[in-house]
Amino acid sequence: MDGPDQLRNLQQLKKLKFDDEKYRTATSMDQVDTERRVEKCYDRFEQLRYLDNRKALPTIHRLQHIKFLENMLRSLSTNYECLDSSRPWLIYWILNAAHLLNSRFPDDLLSRVVKFLVKCRSKTGGFGGGPGQVPHLATTYGSVNALCIIGTPEAYDAIDKPTLLNFLYRVRDDKIGAFRMDTDGEIDVRGAYCAVSVAKLVNISAEEEAKLFNGTVDWIASCQTYEGGMGGVPDKEAHGGYTFCGIAALALLGSTGKCNLDALLRWTVNKQMKFEGGFQGRTNKLVDGCYSFWCGAIVPIVQAIISKKEPYLSRILTKPVFDVRALQEYIFICCQRPSGGLIDKPDTPPDLYHTCYTLSGVSVAQHSEVDADPFVIGDILNNELLPTHPLYNTPPKCVWQAFMHFQNYDDAGECSSNGDQTNQDNGDKGGLNGHQ
Repeated sequence: MDGPDQLRNLQQLKKLKFDDEKYRTATSMDQVDTERRVEKCYDRFEQLRYLDNRKALPTIHRLQHIKFLENMLRSLSTNYECLDSSRPWLIYWILNAAHLLNSRFPDDLLSRVVKFLVKCRSKTGGFGGGPGQVPHLATTYGSVNALCIIGTPEAYDAIDKPTLLNFLYRVRDDKIGAFRMDTDGEIDVRGAYCAVSVAKLVNISAEEEAKLFNGTVDWIASCQTYEGGMGGVPDKEAHGGYTFCGIAALALLGSTGKCNLDALLRWTVNKQMKFEGGFQGRTNKLVDGCYSFWCGAIVPIVQAIISKKEPYLSRILTKPVFDVRALQEYIFICCQRPSGGLIDKPDTPPDLYHTCYTLSGVSVAQHSEVDADPFVIGDILNNELLPTHPLYNTPPKCVWQAFMHFQNYDDAGECSSNGDQTNQDNGDKGGLNGHQ
């Protein structure tokens, strides 16, 4: 393979554009229009390269993105009024994106964030989308992730482990082992993943884990479709986000044997678009920058699991089986706003969700080759992002520090729900060595 400073031949790529076989539909016209916008970005970039003696390479607008994120964090109430019930999500997206860009906000600002999230915490357990709002698994996941990224004693103290576990039990469906998003909410595989993720981060005991997630593995495995991916619930269409949630939850529980990993991997790599270079979330849908993570992270997770189960494949699967160069080209050339923020596809406005998950996907692409230097297109000093944990999408160090904090907390007898010492082996049960 050519080095990371060698880009794909963008002119030859045009041969891979969608062919509607002279049968136009609404879906095919949307695909053609999207490819036209992507092609415009690639053509413009090529012209700029010729102006610079063909030496120009894609670059990430790091400082602009950091400024965008900090401005959003300081003014969430005014900039995102329509997402008032999602503010813990917004905070998590901002903090994780900033970490990937190797930036940390001032301590006083992070302390204000912690105090706000405390106000979102319900007395009965879990976090709501804002002060006084009903606790919800999605905003609980976002809050716990954000607090673990901040990682200060004040942030850890904001996570009340006993009431958090009580909340997880309240949203659990005992009949099938699945989880509702809130006590009266919908059941889908997102709930299972959010519950598993936060339970692992606060380091619940092996006994508590077996009780809380009894039946969960079988239910998640039943969500796998004939295509190989997973739907939100059994018998629904395979979807990149749900598939990530399903396989990540199974990996964290150390129980991936009940799903077809070969079919799952095959479905995922086929979601990468030949011309655009990014991923689509479902079959016959449009490219979207956020699936850079939702689909891109599935690949190293499944490859690691297969390598562990089939050691003879480990040497083959050290390299990612999707095109990490193409993914970075799509994000760097087509999904950045020069003024800051990232997007799903050309000609759309930037937002925090896509800023977080497009950067997360680039990080996975750059760091997914085992025991090798990062594969970074362009200037590695400028374009390399920090690694993210593919199972949690938080900094790997923050995952381990949270795990150790709550283990020590339990060992001191201050927060254990059952009075027993947490089993240290619990950290190595999941895929990819659990928390490493």
